[in-house]
Amino acid sequence: MAEKSNIQWCDATWNIARGCTKVDEDCKYCYMYRDSFDSTRYNPLDVVRTKTVFEMPLKYKEAHSKCWHGKPLIFTCSLTDFFHEGCDRFRMEAWDIIRQCPHLIFQILTKRPERIMECLPPYWDEIKGHVWMGTSVGSTKGLKRMIELSWLDLGCLKFLSLEPLHQRVDLSTTKREIIGDEYHVLPAFDWIIVGGESGNETGKSRYRPCELEWIESIVKDCRRNQIPVFVKQMGTYLSKQMKLKDRHGGDISEFPEHLQVREFPLIMNTQWLK
Repeated sequence: MAEKSNIQWCDATWNIARGCTKVDEDCKYCYMYRDSFDSTRYNPLDVVRTKTVFEMPLKYKEAHSKCWHGKPLIFTCSLTDFFHEGCDRFRMEAWDIIRQCPHLIFQILTKRPERIMECLPPYWDEIKGHVWMGTSVGSTKGLKRMIELSWLDLGCLKFLSLEPLHQRVDLSTTKREIIGDEYHVLPAFDWIIVGGESGNETGKSRYRPCELEWIESIVKDCRRNQIPVFVKQMGTYLSKQMKLKDRHGGDISEFPEHLQVREFPLIMNTQWLK
């Protein structure tokens, strides 16, 4: 677990494992795979339990700038998927650590929302107040994940990470061909993160275009529905197009003024602070 994180929307990261398998095109240039290209220490396809950092939350007490009402935000599993089958054998150990750390907020971001319910601990009601459950979507193909999470009755804060955004994603309604009818998905979520893809010009770790109007549309949809939105980065494509100094477009001071928005969830349920 990193004591401090460079990810703009959390205070620290905690990895119970390293390694994952891709689910669709949204995973094409996954940074976990990118990092493995420069290392011979691990195979990115093998889900391996961490050793020295597995119990780090038990030692984490420091509060940093992004604390949510006094509770540090811990991005859980940035190098794997918490609900990957490879984590089944030690996930209950991780749940138990979360149970022992009510002073922390655990942000679990998954591309496997269909596995959430079967993987919850028997004491879920006890810990759901300090767990945020999210799914990652970067294109219209990912809308299925968005819908699956929106339908789950978890009783916890739910969020979306629209990153890496490499295709226009319409949050106002879903497409009829996906679920057979229109469904307004935004009211089911409490927070939206959006960002373009970062990467290189050559090699295996490239990037795909993200258009400014795609980000603008998402921010407008969030505004209309009064959903807090966090614009994380423009991405490498827009950084080059806009001639930004930050190559990944992550410096908020370089954003167009109307996109300099980094909001966190509101308190709409007191159980989130217990």
